[in-house]
Amino acid sequence: MNNQEVIICEQLENDLNRVVEQHPHDKLFILTDQHTHSLCLPRLKGIQALEGAEEIIIGPEDVNKTLDTLASVWQALSARGASRHSLLVNLGGGMVTDLGGFAAATFKRGITYINIPTTLLAMVDASVGGKTGINFNGLKNEIGAFAPATAVLLETEFLRTLDDCNLLSGYAEMLKHGLISDQRHLNELLAFDLEKADYARLKSMVGRSVQVKEDIVEQDPQEHGIRKALNLGHTAGHAFESLALAEGCPVLHGYAVAWGMVCELYLSHIKAGFPKEKMRQVVQFIKTYYGIFNFTCNQYETLYGLMKHDKKNTAGIINFTLLKDTGEICLNQTADKETLFEMFDFYRECMGV
Repeated sequence: MNNQEVIICEQLENDLNRVVEQHPHDKLFILTDQHTHSLCLPRLKGIQALEGAEEIIIGPEDVNKTLDTLASVWQALSARGASRHSLLVNLGGGMVTDLGGFAAATFKRGITYINIPTTLLAMVDASVGGKTGINFNGLKNEIGAFAPATAVLLETEFLRTLDDCNLLSGYAEMLKHGLISDQRHLNELLAFDLEKADYARLKSMVGRSVQVKEDIVEQDPQEHGIRKALNLGHTAGHAFESLALAEGCPVLHGYAVAWGMVCELYLSHIKAGFPKEKMRQVVQFIKTYYGIFNFTCNQYETLYGLMKHDKKNTAGIINFTLLKDTGEICLNQTADKETLFEMFDFYRECMGV
């Protein structure tokens, strides 16, 4: 897998001009969703490198991360004369960068693409690391490929366009990066005032968070080993996300990951000895900012079935990334059905469901 250049922008126009010039192309396309078309695309108007670019607009949010939407992007590229030498710029959140990246990876067997993430979640997670894909058959990111953008441009000024929920969604992945890296970074994240965000400080924290992910991805691009550390909170979290989607009440990915971390820190405590006080501190932070995902004991079987479909599993055995302590990672951990139901009990009790 090719390395991707990750740029924390000081001058978006200069950085984008340089990156586009480095990749000669016959045609240039910009993929947005309806939200980023109105809120973020105006920020790119007048940038020389994008003159003559053709825009492709898709529906917003995860409900549009589908095969039908993907096909519409392929169709638009084909109808407008895109070739193997064309360049695609994905401007948007994680849904746009995931789907746009997969469209680029598969159209004409692969065209070059650049990500300009506009949400915190996309900046610290979705747009970096080369994972692309769509949801399929009711399951998160079921179809996809490892196909990194040639460059990712992080312009943190876009964060000012976010509502509180989308800011929190991205922050959950930053919290995960703190848990798998070191106590100093975790403490900084837990102490940050999310209700009165200091954007200059947040920019620095985004840089640190992205570095955590980049360091791991560089060691293990295709998730054979240490990259699995980035899955903390995701086995349970994806089950919550899929359940909510199936019930017609979709939740933001970062919220699902936050609730998943509550579950998997409990597993970390009982199976790997993660300190109880640290677990309580993080759980309280999540409860304060992310609220509660409601489910009943009658839905345990459904959640268990969803976790059995997780891509990290081997031969149907549910696989977790757990922690002994902050930064002390335990890969390829398993738990039996009874323990997982106890995990759901813990979640409902400590979160007040």
